[in-house]
Amino acid sequence: MIIQLEPNIKEEELEVLKSQLSSIKYKANKVSTQFGDYIVAVGKKDFDIRTIGKLPGIKDIHRVSDAYKLVSKKWKVGQTQLDLGDEVKIGDGEFALMAGPCSIESEEQIQKTVEHLKANGVKIMRGGVYKPRSSPYSFRGLGIDGLKLWHQIASEAGIKIITEVMMVEQIDSMIDYIDVFQVGARNAQNFNLLDALGKVDKPVLLKRGMSGTLDELLQSAEYIFSNGNEKIMLCERGIRTYENAYRNVFDINAIATLKEKTHLPVIADPSHGIGVRRFVDKIAYAATVAGADGIIMEVHHSPEKAFSDGQQTLNFQEAETVYKKVDKYLELRDSL
Repeated sequence: MIIQLEPNIKEEELEVLKSQLSSIKYKANKVSTQFGDYIVAVGKKDFDIRTIGKLPGIKDIHRVSDAYKLVSKKWKVGQTQLDLGDEVKIGDGEFALMAGPCSIESEEQIQKTVEHLKANGVKIMRGGVYKPRSSPYSFRGLGIDGLKLWHQIASEAGIKIITEVMMVEQIDSMIDYIDVFQVGARNAQNFNLLDALGKVDKPVLLKRGMSGTLDELLQSAEYIFSNGNEKIMLCERGIRTYENAYRNVFDINAIATLKEKTHLPVIADPSHGIGVRRFVDKIAYAATVAGADGIIMEVHHSPEKAFSDGQQTLNFQEAETVYKKVDKYLELRDSL
C-alpha cells in the first residue's frame, strides 16, 4: 500500500497514521523524494483502506500488491517524465535519442562526436570513462580527468552527458560533470550503489542485469526510489542465453511488458542488445514500435578503430540513418 502525504502534514497527524497502521499490523516505511512524501505500508491483513484514507494529512491512498511498490504503475496512472533541463525531456510522450562511443578515448573523439550529435539534433551523449571490462588488460577508461574534459566540450555545445558509475565512491567526484548516472548490467543488483544513487538528485538509467528478470529490475529501481530519488529510467539491453550467434538476446517483450508494469520511462539499448553492427538499426526500430521512450546506442567516427565494442558500434553515416528513420517508426507507432 502507498499512502501519499500532504506536504504540510503535521507531526501529530503522522503519528496517528503510524499508530493506525501498527494496529492492523502494517509496517510503515516513510519515503521522502524530490517530489513528495510517502508511506509505504507493508502487511498481510485485508482492511477497508477508507479507514486510513480519511485521516488528516493524507493526499491519496493506493493498494499495490506488487513487491515493488513505488515504481509500480498500479498507484501512478500517468507516466513519469524526466526533465534534464534545456528542454530535454524523456518519457510521457517525449522520445529521446542518446548516442556516443562505448568509451571516451580522446579530446578529438569527443569533439567529433559532439559535432555529429549537434548536427543531427541529438541532445544526449553516452560514453564511458569508467569501463567494466571482462579482461583486466583491456582499456578501462580515462577516469575523472576524461569526464571533466568531456563535460567541458559537451556543455559548451548544449549536449547532456550520460555515463556509467561503478562504485559508491565515484558518485561525489562525478556528480558535477554528468546529467544522468548509468548503472550497468553488472551492477544492476549492487544494492549499496543503488541505495547511494537514491540519495542524489540526478536521474539514473538502470540497465537490466544480463540474467535478470523484469521483477528483479523493478526491485532494483525500488531501491533507488525508496531512498529518495524518483528520477529513474529502466533500460532493456539484452539478456544472456545459450545462443552464441550474437552477443545478447534483446528482449523485445520486455519493452511492452515494462510499459504495462511501471510508470518509469523505458529505454532500449540495441547496441548491447544484439552486439552485431549490421543489426543494430533493426533492433532500434523494433524497440521503438514496441513502445520504448528512447534509444541509447553506440556511435563512433571510426568504429574499426574504437578502443572497445567496435563490432556493435555504428559510424556517423549509419547513425544518421537511424535518427531519421526512428521518427518514421514513431509515426507508425502512433497510428497503431
